[in-house]
Amino acid sequence: MALRIAERWFEMRRIDEDVTLLWEPHVHPLMRCNIWHVRGRDRDLLIDTGMGISSLRDATRHLIDKPVVAVATHVHADHVGGHHEFEDILVHRLEAPGLARPTGDFTLVDTSFDPMDLGTLRVSGYPVQGALLDAVPHADYDVGRYEVRPAPPTRIVDEGQIVETGDRHFEVLHLPGHSPGSIGLWEAGSGILFSGDAIYDGPLLDRLHHSCIEQYVHTLRRLQALAVRVVHAGHEPSFGRDRLIELTAAYLREHEDGVGPRPSRGMATMNQPGPAPRQTRSTE
Repeated sequence: MALRIAERWFEMRRIDEDVTLLWEPHVHPLMRCNIWHVRGRDRDLLIDTGMGISSLRDATRHLIDKPVVAVATHVHADHVGGHHEFEDILVHRLEAPGLARPTGDFTLVDTSFDPMDLGTLRVSGYPVQGALLDAVPHADYDVGRYEVRPAPPTRIVDEGQIVETGDRHFEVLHLPGHSPGSIGLWEAGSGILFSGDAIYDGPLLDRLHHSCIEQYVHTLRRLQALAVRVVHAGHEPSFGRDRLIELTAAYLREHEDGVGPRPSRGMATMNQPGPAPRQTRSTE
């Protein structure tokens, strides 16, 4: 089946003076990542880069007029597909090999992955159907040749290190559970957390081949204790501290005493509006 050509690949919305959200509306909701641009005095941050189907560098030329650090909150395909376009690349030490040499063990997209059949995606516990895309960025794009390109990191970080832009300072939080080297960027002064997939407003993926529920429990207990004002997550709309407490408390009730039941969720469908919806709960 021929896919239509998208008028534009990325949508974007300015959150405040320094933060812009970008997303890929034509990517299946399960894989539609929130891409965060943070403007700094001396350098900018791009926190995650989407699927890499169309050029993020080109799409952000009007936003970025200085050096940029491409941050990988973890190395699943929906978060690092565009990292190869940037020269300065930051990732946790446990995820660094997967960024430099992408394989299904890290990216969830292995040699058998068929973009026109999401059933071949390496996701455990979540029913998926349909195709990765409902459009292509240009007429010559070959869906069948999709792959995550290597992006050797230039900055390998661990817990407690600081990522700075000249006028803003973010602490690296190691937040394992979803993946071994998942990180968040925490700005204590503003109460802003860029959380990646450690927490978002929907059922959490905790049964991938490299996920660990015991680590996830520890991570969510830790997040509960943060003086968060707003969470800018890897999927779904941003939310505040009250919602963070609700989300973490619900997960911990099910999992603190052992592996609990899988959270119920609907089947993901194409063409849901807004950035990166992953589940069926209505959000505003």
